[in-house]
Amino acid sequence: MAHIRRHPVDQRKWQVRYIDPTGRERSKTFRRKVDAEKFLIHVEAQKQRAEWINPELSSTLFQDWAEGWLANRTHLKPKTFSGYESLLKVHILPQFGSSRLDRIDSLSIEEWVADLKASGLSASRIRQAHNVMSQILKTAVRARYLPANSAEGIDLPRKLRREELFLSPAEVDRLASQVVEEYRTLIYVFAYGALRWGEAIALRRRRVDVLRGNLEVAESLAEVGGDLHFGPTKNYRNRIVTLPRFLREMLNHQLVTYAAPDPDALLFTASNGSPMRNSNFSSNVWRPAVQAAALPTGLRVHDLRHTAVAILISQGVHPEAIKRFLGHSSIMVTMDIYGHLFPSEQEALAKALDDAFTKSQTDKRRTKPAESEKAEESDHQKGQATLDLSEVGPVGIEPTTFGLKARCSAN
Repeated sequence: MAHIRRHPVDQRKWQVRYIDPTGRERSKTFRRKVDAEKFLIHVEAQKQRAEWINPELSSTLFQDWAEGWLANRTHLKPKTFSGYESLLKVHILPQFGSSRLDRIDSLSIEEWVADLKASGLSASRIRQAHNVMSQILKTAVRARYLPANSAEGIDLPRKLRREELFLSPAEVDRLASQVVEEYRTLIYVFAYGALRWGEAIALRRRRVDVLRGNLEVAESLAEVGGDLHFGPTKNYRNRIVTLPRFLREMLNHQLVTYAAPDPDALLFTASNGSPMRNSNFSSNVWRPAVQAAALPTGLRVHDLRHTAVAILISQGVHPEAIKRFLGHSSIMVTMDIYGHLFPSEQEALAKALDDAFTKSQTDKRRTKPAESEKAEESDHQKGQATLDLSEVGPVGIEPTTFGLKARCSAN
């Protein structure tokens, strides 16, 4: 049974002895009896609520726990794993690596976020680092190493959304005309198929159905630390993209002229037949073509995906259809990125109010003549009444005046 007693060695201190949920007897020493009593009440309450945390586990160093956590992230894509590893090494472990798990509180995390911001780190990178930190502590809570995740509820700097660039169909043509023929079809696949970079360069011959105009998007190619890795798409879902007729003809030309006959051969490759690398394509093909086409210097390959969406929205395509076309996990993702391009409900409300106002002005003009005629008729009636009372001359025999009592003499 839990109790408090004088410390058997140092009588100036107080010792709490209690049985943990595993049946093991534990003790903790305090200088003041009041602190010992508070601790005992807290421990008993935790046991009652099944929230008791083993102090030996909670004293684990953050670095030891974080390294074990990362080693278990075997389900992550190589690029994501590399990103987590970099965030841990550069931004998280230098601050918390030597700290015990139970010594990391909300205040220390808030100070860490403030320091990252003061160092000039971007809001996006800060949010990524905090996300990794929160995942690590969340796992510790689930494993009963901590009672709560101290990274939750922390105010983070807002991520400023980059202004998206959209090309018109004519500008897409101008850009494509500056690209060598081998990669011209790739430009149109980006702009009219809305594929991501990794999805487009991972396309294989067997996933292209020219007759139906379909592309099966089932793989993505990522470069991590100089190595290329084929893997699933961003959201781990395959999708079928149906292309316009003009692009089917381009794809057929690409297959006949440039792609190897093997069903697993890549549709787009480097000049030596190896998988394409973003850095090489950007420096050798993309940036020169953008400059020659007199397009914005900040234009990215990914902006052609945005271009495809802008074209579809301008044609009145429903958001749900665009969501499936892009391969987004939910309609919320689509609307969060492209919602501002859709006709706004506010515009519809403003138009309804404007129509109501216009109708009221039309009705006012229609009723004005009738009201004028009514007013003239009323004035005429008033004139008649005035005339009857004061301006009508005497007719026939005048009535006897009030002061006249007798008839006049004939004399």
